[in-house]
Amino acid sequence: MKSITIHGIDKDLEKKIAEKSKEYGLSQNRTVKTILRDSLLSNPKATKREVFSDLFGKWTPKEKEEFENRIKELEEVDESDWEK
Repeated sequence: MKSITIHGIDKDLEKKIAEKSKEYGLSQNRTVKTILRDSLLSNPKATKREVFSDLFGKWTPKEKEEFENRIKELEEVDESDWEK
């Protein structure tokens, strides 16, 4: 595997890499590789899904039942709405 050296990293970027490293629980080297891999090799659609993943699949069975009960009347077809 090839190694790359990056020269002239400013203090702000160095600090951000150190923060991300702690956040991820990885070494700074692995953190930089992860960031590069995610930004250069990621699927944009998958990335969008990941950004919003905390909003999907989070209903409890009770919440699902409550939602279905609230929209129940919207699923009923009134035949008179279709008469001319």
